[in-house]
Amino acid sequence: MDVSTMTAWQVQRPGPMTTRPLERVRVEVPRPGAGELAVAVRACGVCRTDLHVAEGDLPVHRPAVVPGHEVVGEVVEVGEDAGTEFSVGDRVGIAWLRHTCGRCRYCVRGEENLCPESRYTGWDADGGYAEFATVPAAYAHQLPAGYSDTELAPLLCAGIIGYRALLRADLPSGGRLGIYGFGGSAHLTTQVAVAQGAEVHVMTRGEAARELALSLGAASAQGADERPPVDLDSAILFAPVGELVLPALEALDRGGTLAIAGIHLSDIPVLNYQRHLFQERQVRSVTANTRADARAFLAFAGEHHIEVTSPPYPLDRADAALSDLASGRVSGAAVLVV
Repeated sequence: MDVSTMTAWQVQRPGPMTTRPLERVRVEVPRPGAGELAVAVRACGVCRTDLHVAEGDLPVHRPAVVPGHEVVGEVVEVGEDAGTEFSVGDRVGIAWLRHTCGRCRYCVRGEENLCPESRYTGWDADGGYAEFATVPAAYAHQLPAGYSDTELAPLLCAGIIGYRALLRADLPSGGRLGIYGFGGSAHLTTQVAVAQGAEVHVMTRGEAARELALSLGAASAQGADERPPVDLDSAILFAPVGELVLPALEALDRGGTLAIAGIHLSDIPVLNYQRHLFQERQVRSVTANTRADARAFLAFAGEHHIEVTSPPYPLDRADAALSDLASGRVSGAAVLVV
């Protein structure tokens, strides 16, 4: 690389977006360590988790961290002992999961997302709201063909976590799925579920989001706290709103499962056992993802083209993109273009 400094956004003072927690700075271009790749960022998705990091909903893991974990870029340098899977010039994806120990009982049994030593891009290490980033080669992703950089970026978290949430929701074949909240992850997950033969019903507050849901194959779309027209076999809560847990559980048929996809959720009101849980209804959380989840989803995306609604923002407007996300002004998944 022939540059020494770059533009990046750092979370300097976590707090509401109205307090301007992000600051645009010039910093040194990161160099790859042992086992790492250096990547020139081409696009970076704007995820609600970035908002939780910026606003302080998630505790600070790295002061002045550069957020962003839906990164599409080009390998510009390969560190020592980084293997041979990636070479300079390759297009590569950087996702949320960045490190696991590989030794604990969770890793050994294929549940590395539960590893106590797990580390995350844009929270424990600097991410993609910058011109360059690094990633351990073992956690970088090959990307499917047929997509632009801006289309690929949201797949690397919104798509992957939605795919895992769908697995956790335990939807029966041809079943009825409810989706609560319809942002970046939900609009991708809807398409996966429809492609798998599900009947999808969307509950979300925005009229534009409801129209998008119907255009992507949802059988119905109504207000966030409204009851769907049929009893649901499974549901996924994408909105970080604990109050929606109750109507989602009430909409489940007997034996139904609610998966909560977010890393952060406001408090859940008191449940009534007979009304919300009896008849073997259940609630499951979703915690990050495994690399196997990511590979499976990206392979699915390579076989079934997913329509990605990705309004672009230039890198120098990253704070505006997060503010628009916080205010509900983003339809689909916003993407920073470098």
